[in-house]
Amino acid sequence: MELEKYVNRIEFDSYEDFKENFKITVPDNFNFAFDVVDEIAAKTPDKTAMVWCDDKGEEATFTFGQMKYYSDKAANFFRSRGIRKGDPVMLILKRRYEFWFCILALHKIGAITVPATHLLTEKDIVYRNNAADIKMIVCVHDPEVLQHIEKSESKSPSLKYKVMVGGNRKGWLNLTDEIEKSSESFVRPTGDETTSNTDIMLVYFTSGTTGMPKMVSHDFTYPLGHIITSKFWQNVQDGGLHLTLADTGWAKSVWGKLYGQWLSGSAVMTYDYDKFVPKNIMEVIEKYKVTTFCAPPTIYRFLIKEDLTKYNLSALKYGVVAGEALNPEVFKQFYDQTGIKLREGYGQTELIVIVATYPWMNPKPGSIGKPTPGYDIEIVDEEGNPCEAGTEGEMIIHTSKGKPAGMFDGYYRDEQLTKEVWSDGVYKTGDLAWCDEDGYYWFVGRADDVIKSSGYRIGPFEVESALIEHPAVLECAITAVPDPIRGQIVKATVVLSKNYKPSEELAKELQEHVKKVTAPYKYPRVVEFADELPKTISGKIRRVQIRDKDKQQ
Repeated sequence: MELEKYVNRIEFDSYEDFKENFKITVPDNFNFAFDVVDEIAAKTPDKTAMVWCDDKGEEATFTFGQMKYYSDKAANFFRSRGIRKGDPVMLILKRRYEFWFCILALHKIGAITVPATHLLTEKDIVYRNNAADIKMIVCVHDPEVLQHIEKSESKSPSLKYKVMVGGNRKGWLNLTDEIEKSSESFVRPTGDETTSNTDIMLVYFTSGTTGMPKMVSHDFTYPLGHIITSKFWQNVQDGGLHLTLADTGWAKSVWGKLYGQWLSGSAVMTYDYDKFVPKNIMEVIEKYKVTTFCAPPTIYRFLIKEDLTKYNLSALKYGVVAGEALNPEVFKQFYDQTGIKLREGYGQTELIVIVATYPWMNPKPGSIGKPTPGYDIEIVDEEGNPCEAGTEGEMIIHTSKGKPAGMFDGYYRDEQLTKEVWSDGVYKTGDLAWCDEDGYYWFVGRADDVIKSSGYRIGPFEVESALIEHPAVLECAITAVPDPIRGQIVKATVVLSKNYKPSEELAKELQEHVKKVTAPYKYPRVVEFADELPKTISGKIRRVQIRDKDKQQ
């Protein structure tokens, strides 16, 4: 286990001991691919790194020796096509195991990895290509996604190469073929090509409320922060098998399927599926003897309806949950059926898990837990004054003593936006919470209007922009409506243009329009027609008024 190189201690007597005394050591020029994966491969090449299967019956197991082998070959392929340190490469690979070959390869080169979801449309891809100057896209074989990428080319001057996994197509390189013919020897770069801790390693696009998605930038020290996420929140074990349900396009994937798990000596379980079927998830956990599990509350809501007592879950020792508030009834039913107490955690794409129910703590159903070591967190009111116990306020992080391990560098190419949330040694999370008398934090919601539905973050601006393109829409407001299954669903309050009248047919037409213009998961499941929208004196839409009205109804 490589963990001992980077932490002062692994065993702690209590949460207080952990919070006060845990430290992460960050070496110079740390590179996860070389310093962790290749080091494990050198010492124990046959140690399992990943167990992979899909919903069609295929399965594979990869050792750390193989991860080094394939990532070296992939690095040589990328380099042969001109990918160099600092070049942005987008990976749209769902849960294909090639994602791991590619991201490790890009780390070795020092290129910038830009993971993305396969749900993006042409418009989404064009925006990302130009915002980050994407040089290459590596994409899974999905006809719809491939078409969106091809249509984006003429509007994406930086895009030089299209690479596909699992098929052949005119104008595309075949990743499998390219890796196969590439050299298996890749030497760690020196000189100007050497990576430094402050170089950009990852950029994630994340939804906001006042514009298009933000680009969250993480440097090469970011993986070390996830030691806390995996070892001390997910409680992964050396030699264990951890399953986090997440598509590789989202930050949750590297939270639970890569950095911290391998640093802690745990293999990762990857289940590649197109449609979520609770029964299939449970069969995977049972068959492969998954030891630790992480999923959003939405998943657990479906799982508890499966009668978990009929599965042999003797290997499963630990379960954690994040992404939205956990209903106490789900906590109870999961515990009743499995004997496992779910432990909540909270973080952002910009961060690691910064509040969690750690192993030494007794879980309080509905609470996200207590602050993470190294993170000086406080709940403050609108004037920045500390809130008393039981009083709701915004969670902030004090950074005057330095950036804690795992925290982002800022928003890529947007210094102004970075300053809006992080200045004078204070980072504003934009999330509301309150703290009880025992020091447990309770998440309330976002201070802005980002909607979390089934684990996805949806920015109102993106959906509103899509709706406004339809001729029937004069103006609109996107808000969240509570939903027992998805946590929240998207609601559109629409003011119609002249010559259009409200109808169920028009509502369905608007829903289909949004699905076509932007990612399908963003479409409004509720459409309400209104004569006008509530606004401030300055003309800004008061979404809070719409939400309050919905609560009263």
